[in-house]
Amino acid sequence: MLGAFLTWIVALFVGSSGSSGGFLNIFLLPVGDFNVLWSWPLFLASTGLCWGIMLLME
Repeated sequence: MLGAFLTWIVALFVGSSGSSGGFLNIFLLPVGDFNVLWSWPLFLASTGLCWGIMLLME
């Protein structure tokens, strides 16, 4: 859940300027009646980062 939230926030800031983010490959993902900026590589990286932080907090 935290990885998805981090991905959405970063993609919102980078993608709102019209950039694709290079390697991040930010694109518009249609969800119902809305379009959401999303990036699968960023999602995997942020999920791994959040998972690592959670492990370090134990």
